[in-house]
Amino acid sequence: MANTGLIGRIERLQNRFLDWARSKKADEVATAEPTGRIEDLRGRNYCVLVTYRKNGAAIPSPLWFGIGNAKIYVHTGGVKLKRMERNPNVLVAPCTFRGRPLGPPIKATARLLSSGQENGAEASIQSNYGSSVASTTGCSVTSTRSAPTSRSLL
Repeated sequence: MANTGLIGRIERLQNRFLDWARSKKADEVATAEPTGRIEDLRGRNYCVLVTYRKNGAAIPSPLWFGIGNAKIYVHTGGVKLKRMERNPNVLVAPCTFRGRPLGPPIKATARLLSSGQENGAEASIQSNYGSSVASTTGCSVTSTRSAPTSRSLL
């Protein structure tokens, strides 16, 4: 159910602003050769996550992330989760706040974490930013080079 109150309107306005501010170069991640490695993300504050619409169109989204257990953890929610349910194949690349790529993408498979795994993911994200990152609502997703252990995402 969509949030139709004040908070929902603020979230939609924020998302429209971030879409407007996103670098046009973020789209280049979808066509770049996926030769990146998880190590390329170390020391970076943002990654661009590329998910795919039903029609195959690539949608880049700059996000905060964390690395732990050879996995990339991100907080996300809403339509990105729906896209990843339909197609768990994603690309992840280091980027600026606006999504301008800073290195080649990593070909990955996204999956939702179970509630028991969320604490480890949260700790990984927090360790990348220190105490400056407030815990957010939404779902945590992990991306790895290998196939997910479970195909059920929700």
